[in-house]
Amino acid sequence: MGHGNACRFPDRRHPLKATAINSNFPLVSHRDASLGYRRREHALMLLLMSPAVLVVFVLLLIPLGWLIGQSFYADGFTLEHYQRIFTEGIYWNTFWVTFRISFIVTLLALLMGYPIAYAASILPRRWSVLVLALVILPFWTSVLVRAYAWLILLQRSGVVNESLMGVGLIDAPLALVHNELGTIIATVHILLPFMVLPLYATMQKIPHDLIQAGASLGGTPLHVFMRVFFPLSLSGVLAGMTLVFVLCLGFYITPELVGGGRTVMASMLVSRNIQLYSDWGAASAVSVVLLLCVLAIFYVVSRLVPLEKILGAK
Repeated sequence: MGHGNACRFPDRRHPLKATAINSNFPLVSHRDASLGYRRREHALMLLLMSPAVLVVFVLLLIPLGWLIGQSFYADGFTLEHYQRIFTEGIYWNTFWVTFRISFIVTLLALLMGYPIAYAASILPRRWSVLVLALVILPFWTSVLVRAYAWLILLQRSGVVNESLMGVGLIDAPLALVHNELGTIIATVHILLPFMVLPLYATMQKIPHDLIQAGASLGGTPLHVFMRVFFPLSLSGVLAGMTLVFVLCLGFYITPELVGGGRTVMASMLVSRNIQLYSDWGAASAVSVVLLLCVLAIFYVVSRLVPLEKILGAK
């Protein structure tokens, strides 16, 4: 009977042990429920992500794999296409023109975009909204339309030449289209918002108390700007420059139309290899080299500025 009571009422003989054992059951049950909830949540997130992952796989990864495969194929495996890129002068010249124009466009976009972003960051809100609206307004028009607009404005009988001749600054029309100059002018206009927006996002986060503190310590406006404001905005400068430079590397419509086929960039070389020569291997090799250049740029910049800042995730 005593033995039966010991089995039936173990808490009377070892109350602390019994309490500890009994208290473990709710804890274990709670952990199992939490683990099960996390698993269901992860499964739901994967299910929600699956359409986007499928789209990326079908529309990006498969074509990219095919592109890389074509660059090594010409009646079998070959390195001929890459050998031509590094040995023939036309490829070297094309990449040189592409990087030179991209650098000039990036520099001009920075020189024009920094004052605009700075003005938008210090103006009252209603004026700041107006400035940003004017910056974003060109996005409502396609790149093709804007390229044709610049072609009309810069041609020999266009508004620019007629105006300059009308005020007596020039005697004959200037060659502003079908050359590198026209390509740079039109490309800067199209890519300028991609410089202004990252700059404005960075400048807006700079505390104005720092500017006021610098002024209260006797610093001139120029001194405070160069020693306080400008260094804090360098991350936005680097983000905007990277974005504009990378976008310019792959520009096609603007140099094709405004450049008149005389300013050959890498994207045009890809198009001509396909349209004129039906050489998918050579076009794929140029595309892969350009892609590797872009990835290298992103890698170098990511060591200085997080990619989320460049891509606008933050």
